[in-house]
Amino acid sequence: MSQNECLCFQKKLAFHTAPCLLGIKCAGLMSVFDSKAGVDENISDFNSKAAAKGLKIRVLCRCGGRSLVLVYNERQLKERLRDKKAAAVLSAFGYSADMTLEAALDRLSYRVSAHGDFPHEIGVFLGYPTEDVEGFIKNKGENFLLCGCWKVYNDVEGAKKSFQNYERCREYLCNKLNEGLDIYQALKIS
Repeated sequence: MSQNECLCFQKKLAFHTAPCLLGIKCAGLMSVFDSKAGVDENISDFNSKAAAKGLKIRVLCRCGGRSLVLVYNERQLKERLRDKKAAAVLSAFGYSADMTLEAALDRLSYRVSAHGDFPHEIGVFLGYPTEDVEGFIKNKGENFLLCGCWKVYNDVEGAKKSFQNYERCREYLCNKLNEGLDIYQALKIS
């Protein structure tokens, strides 16, 4: 893997998943070209280095020369999936309350890979407010009150604050990489 491929992957990671990497969101999602980013090698490298911080990357699906990857904080995502409201939403899509995190991610990966509608319960995994995930599903993506990092159906002011915090995370992490640090230095991962 070339230094350029590694840097490109890290910049995409910082841009798309900074709130998760900095600990204010349980997960983030990004899509990368398989051939250009050395995806498997970058993921393996990240997983070995970031494990001490509880951060992981998992490929949800590969299609059309792209990989859809989930970046997540294992502890935070486990807590999120144990939340009663989140578990209730997920149960409608074949997830059970006694599933391990790995089994839930396997189910999500299967649902993402299956042909048909994109599995909108992914919003639960990404830490979106449960009411907004339910609103999106019920309204088929229409009738939202605000559209930003997700479509908002309930707490507009709370969502605006989250959007601002997510943007601050992105700016901070992207600036660190633009200053010459790599993602591990920026995240203080040795």
